[in-house]
Amino acid sequence: MIRDLILKNRSYRRFDQSFPVSTETLRELVDLARLSASGSNLQPIKYLLSSSPETNRIIFNHLAWAGYLKDWPGPSEGERPTAYIILLLDKRIARSVGCDHGIAVQSILLGATERGLGGCIIGSVKRQELMQVLEIPDEFEILLAVALGKPKEQVVIEAVGPDGDIKYWRDSAQVHHVPKRSLDDIILRTY
Repeated sequence: MIRDLILKNRSYRRFDQSFPVSTETLRELVDLARLSASGSNLQPIKYLLSSSPETNRIIFNHLAWAGYLKDWPGPSEGERPTAYIILLLDKRIARSVGCDHGIAVQSILLGATERGLGGCIIGSVKRQELMQVLEIPDEFEILLAVALGKPKEQVVIEAVGPDGDIKYWRDSAQVHHVPKRSLDDIILRTY
């Protein structure tokens, strides 16, 4: 059921680094994105796939993790992603991406969840530096990075408290808590 997949599809930031994600799996996930909707059917997104430990290390060093967890620099060795998908805008096709990258990433992550994997969408990327080190041509623009692997943490959804704080947090057992607004809070009006 789609609701079950969505409930399992959390932002995982710690992974079992001994569990590899194959290039074939990455290709299958990108194929889900390819088959998804695209504004005006332009399909301006291209994908860079990495399941190589060396390239993963390079990508990892150009990302920032979990902005609300100020004292946490990201997953430590042994808990890092074993694959990445970098979404790129092909500026020869379109000058902006609209919401295509959101649609594509949701398809990728639902497919990953269905396979027992987890991921995290990362928008905090040192884009220019990563483009240089990966030798990405100037006609492309990095949109997002998706970190993927076998989840090694528990993520739970809970109601936003009376103070309205939506910041995610970790408890002393390292369980990751994600406050969500109630359905009634987000529906403005029903006709």
